[in-house]
Amino acid sequence: MQQPSKVYFTDFRTRPGRNIVNKFRSLLNKAGLADIDFQNRMVAIKMHFGEPGNLAFIRPNYAAELVAMIKELGGKPFLTDASTLYSGLRSNAIDHLDSAMKNGFSPLTVGCPVIIADGLKGIEYREITINQKHCQKAKIGSAIADADIVISLNHFKGHEQTGFGGAIKNLGMGSGSRGGKMEMHSSSKPRIIGENCTACGMCIESCPQQAILLSDEERAMIDEELCIGCGQCVALCRFNSAQVVWKQSVQVTAEKIAEYALAVIKGKPNFHINIVNSVSPHCDCWSYNDSAIVSDLGIAVSFDPVALDKACVDMVNKAPALPATVLAEKGCKPGDDKFSLVHPRTNWRAGLEYAEEIGLGKLHYDLKIES
Repeated sequence: MQQPSKVYFTDFRTRPGRNIVNKFRSLLNKAGLADIDFQNRMVAIKMHFGEPGNLAFIRPNYAAELVAMIKELGGKPFLTDASTLYSGLRSNAIDHLDSAMKNGFSPLTVGCPVIIADGLKGIEYREITINQKHCQKAKIGSAIADADIVISLNHFKGHEQTGFGGAIKNLGMGSGSRGGKMEMHSSSKPRIIGENCTACGMCIESCPQQAILLSDEERAMIDEELCIGCGQCVALCRFNSAQVVWKQSVQVTAEKIAEYALAVIKGKPNFHINIVNSVSPHCDCWSYNDSAIVSDLGIAVSFDPVALDKACVDMVNKAPALPATVLAEKGCKPGDDKFSLVHPRTNWRAGLEYAEEIGLGKLHYDLKIES
């Protein structure tokens, strides 16, 4: 039997002279972060800056302490995320950086640059060959793909497509370019909503395959035989005319996310951090956050993202459900699987099992509790 992966955990209990930032640093040291050779190497700290209006995202203090540690070890860290596929306040680099700074993530507060990984319009990426069941090549935001080391700093919470969102979701979906996110979300190619199209021609000019033409009705149309599903038209359309077709099972989406996570860390030193507080039912991509379903539990870290996520799922499922939350509305009882109860169409177990199957990590873990 394989040796279990080590997951280190500390709760949020503090005392005079030992605040939560002190405990965070101590936990990272105990888990072996300093064993990574950071000297003169560029370090992508992959995180989610939070959609404006959502207050469940990670506090910048954690990022600042992690940055300080990496600098002390000789590394060159930067905080990063990739643009969203849907329209919102993080769908291009300008709005995304503005949102990050409004939520407290700036070079002044965290001590390092903040870089949007896939460029100004979400179309700068590197193709990383993985040859997996769903994806042969993953389209990873160039800043993340070009980094020497990857560290994921994750808010652990519920998610409407994968059941929960932790290290794997942040690494996989979060690192994909616009075209990569479309590949994970959809089995189909984009379509043009005719009534929204103004025949501006921007999608036609930007299409790398010359797959878009103007119809006789002066509306853009996509030749699916030529289209490669890169998502560039979706990224550039100002009128919400080029859209993603959402057609595939949530299990396939979870499997694709695991494949993309594998691409992100392929051949690189990597380390992963889950902050298990404000465990909201939905992703931080929403412009609001519902009440946390359990109390703030603590911080878990590991070199293994699969073991880390599994340990955090288990902790949340063992914790008492809070009253006046979506769990109370659904009649949650002790022993219930909270994430499946909140999102019954999802299958988080299948996503983690597939992640183990493709070599992303191990489900079997050894939990080390630090005071």
